[in-house]
Amino acid sequence: MQEFGRVLTNVSGAVPASVVALLALVLVGYRGTWRVLRNVVTIAHEAGHALVALLSGRRLNGIRLHSDTSGLTVSTGPARGPGMVLTLFAGYPAVSLLGAVAAWTVSAEHVEVMLWTAVGALALLLIALRNLYGVLSVVLTGLALAAVIRWGTPPVTVVCAELLSWLLLLGGVRPLFELSGKRRRGRASDSDADQLARLTGVAGGVWMAVWFVISVGLLVLGARWLLDLPPLAEFSAPVSG
Repeated sequence: MQEFGRVLTNVSGAVPASVVALLALVLVGYRGTWRVLRNVVTIAHEAGHALVALLSGRRLNGIRLHSDTSGLTVSTGPARGPGMVLTLFAGYPAVSLLGAVAAWTVSAEHVEVMLWTAVGALALLLIALRNLYGVLSVVLTGLALAAVIRWGTPPVTVVCAELLSWLLLLGGVRPLFELSGKRRRGRASDSDADQLARLTGVAGGVWMAVWFVISVGLLVLGARWLLDLPPLAEFSAPVSG
């Protein structure tokens, strides 16, 4: 096991940021891995709905995460008005925003702070979950992050933090393409975009366009931070003086 750890350290210490980015792109682009990783994106999406619902004065009734990687956040409050609009709007941008914040934190070399914050946020999210699959998804994600912090060498931890950042940044864009395809086929009449269209009179396509601009913009910003990282060896180099 120790030998395996040394191998990982040697490999990850030589991995440039661009290679980590390419790996993340493959993981998000390949259907098999995306099917699993999309659960993390759904957690972030529903957490965005839940947080904005609370901030806008609505009562959060619960969150459900499903095995098909869909999710549902239920809140109580006025059926119309700014609070409901903001709550519906928040899900898709939340994923990209979390990715950008994670990317900035990694670029600032506060990797463990970012990962522990994510673990803490997942623990808080457990309070709002209302189904077993949702609990399992969040617990397993939290345990995976905690394991990286506890047993990962500094270079391995940095690579994992970078991958998580890329997953959220890229995962903020891919679901929009998926939703766009479903809407064209008439299979998403209750999507966030269509619910917003019914509430505001603004076409669902407009909301989609706004989300695309936000998500792509945050992807570009996060990519600049992540691709400008120092060599991984510098993250674990001892401080002299």
